[in-house]
Amino acid sequence: MTSPDPKPEPKLVTFGCRMNTYESEVMRDHARAAGLDDAVIVNTCAVTKEAERQARQSIRRLRRDNPTARIIVTGCAAQIDPDRWAAMPEVDRVLGNAEKLTAEAWREDTPLLVADIMTVRETADHLVGGFEGRARAFVQVQQGCDHRCTFCIIPFARGPSRSVAIGPIVEQVRTLVDAGYREIVLTGVDITAYGAELPGAPPLGQMVRRLLQLVPELPRLRLTSLDPVEIDPDLLDLIGREPRLMPHIHLSVQAGDDMILKRMKRRHLRGDVIAQTAEIRRRRPDAVFGADFIAGFPTETEEMFANTLALVDEAGLTHLHVFPYSSRPGTPAARIPGLPGDIVKERAGRLRTKGIEALGAWMRTRIGSTTRVLIENDAGGHCEHFVPVKLDEPGEPGSILATRITGATDTEFLGTAA
Repeated sequence: MTSPDPKPEPKLVTFGCRMNTYESEVMRDHARAAGLDDAVIVNTCAVTKEAERQARQSIRRLRRDNPTARIIVTGCAAQIDPDRWAAMPEVDRVLGNAEKLTAEAWREDTPLLVADIMTVRETADHLVGGFEGRARAFVQVQQGCDHRCTFCIIPFARGPSRSVAIGPIVEQVRTLVDAGYREIVLTGVDITAYGAELPGAPPLGQMVRRLLQLVPELPRLRLTSLDPVEIDPDLLDLIGREPRLMPHIHLSVQAGDDMILKRMKRRHLRGDVIAQTAEIRRRRPDAVFGADFIAGFPTETEEMFANTLALVDEAGLTHLHVFPYSSRPGTPAARIPGLPGDIVKERAGRLRTKGIEALGAWMRTRIGSTTRVLIENDAGGHCEHFVPVKLDEPGEPGSILATRITGATDTEFLGTAA
């Protein structure tokens, strides 16, 4: 007896950040409930022009591969310039960033449904039962941004900062833990702004403390990118004493030169990054630090770029996310004459190389030590410090395995069950 063909499922193509990863799962549930089982949903990113180009290229390919499917485009790029995406002949429908998260929008058939994101004042509570093909799950706790960094278009795609109350966050995390997830990542556009508009204005650290108290069965918790000068005292205290909060701290740094930071309209200087990493390391000696960097910002001289390279060593940064500067129309920085493209690309390459060297040097110090690995597939998973670990024998996906580090490549540990 042959088994019936599996029921068609909405296909999600996701670009960009962890927020989009989370929101794609919300949309999958909404599309499924609306009966859009043959839909192809493209969740776009607007952080760079290259991200938009890749999305447009993907949409054209998806239409060739799925000639009868309904292609729905949403996400940050669609929010910023909906008419442009709606004009693509391959696209059937465009949804805004607020609309894509509401069940009602998926039951409608309006070709273009995009509201003014700057008028949105609430973040809906979205309960997701799981993440397909993932051992860790993301939970959105904050949305939008009230800052105006000169290079960034995202506030105009995501709207003002708004937070999810602690009750729905706890319910979401419990649902995911009950479904077998052992690691949760709290995500948002600017999560250190969490709580400012909620009753009592609870800061991020207070929310994380309550979450860990109310869901004691959660083994591991991570946070996405933190603003170096907005880490509140409660969060610092938790980093220092809570083993379930992972020791990998990712900071939104962007540059290591004070003049460039001021021209970016950032809220910190290079000294703040050095001081913050030193304080966290004092409280938690095994902490490692990731950082976002933009290379080749307009007016950046070679001396200014050298300050960014030096900050990697001075702050002890090991996990670098490096982006070559990409001018975004509508941002203040777009009005500043940019650097030649070859210089921008070359500096990004040098900064990436610096990061690889820094990570490799740190990884070599860990050979012979024991770590705990969240097993994500037959080959291995990630340790507490968010470095991939390749195991010599398969582990059980979803388990957390004590592992002895036996070696290291440039990008991953080699390990065996301890």
